[in-house]
Amino acid sequence: MPKIKTHRGAAKRFKKTATGKYKRYKAYMSHMMNHKSSKRTKLLRKAGLVHKTNIDAVRKMLPN
Repeated sequence: MPKIKTHRGAAKRFKKTATGKYKRYKAYMSHMMNHKSSKRTKLLRKAGLVHKTNIDAVRKMLPN
């Protein structure tokens, strides 16, 4: 049986926390920032957690 490979794109986007949850970064922060409010950009800087409906998919991509 071959080893399960890590999805390299997912490995760059998600990190596992000490409690077993997955940390992610928020979208809409890469370009066209001049029309977004400073309050919105400040909130987008903070990392979020992967929603419970997507945890199984992320776990399959990151087996190790």
